[in-house]
Amino acid sequence: MTWNDLAQAKYALLTTYKKDGTAASTPVWIAPDGERLVVWTNPKTWKVKRIRRNPSVTVQICDNRGRPLADEVFAGTARILDSEGTEHVRAVVCAKYGLLGRLAIRGHRLIRGADASVGLAITRSV
Repeated sequence: MTWNDLAQAKYALLTTYKKDGTAASTPVWIAPDGERLVVWTNPKTWKVKRIRRNPSVTVQICDNRGRPLADEVFAGTARILDSEGTEHVRAVVCAKYGLLGRLAIRGHRLIRGADASVGLAITRSV
């Protein structure tokens, strides 16, 4: 399995790290954006708070419940994007996930407002 295979997967298990180094994993939608992967999420989630403190992450293909579907785990660095970058991530996620992606993003925007989501960019560690 390659980084590109991961980018095409429907779900990825995003693992971030707590202060004490303990891993915390969450299934997320993931989409390719050039050489990086992007994720759309709520900025108040624990994963975003952990990334602010420690940008080191791992990602692997999983199902919608977070059960890994492959043994390959990729190390990377996550970056929280600004509003312009987040808008780009919304468009990329909508393009990959089609109607379901558009409904999720538009519904979230209507209910919570435009600032209630944030984009994450993940670059692969070499």
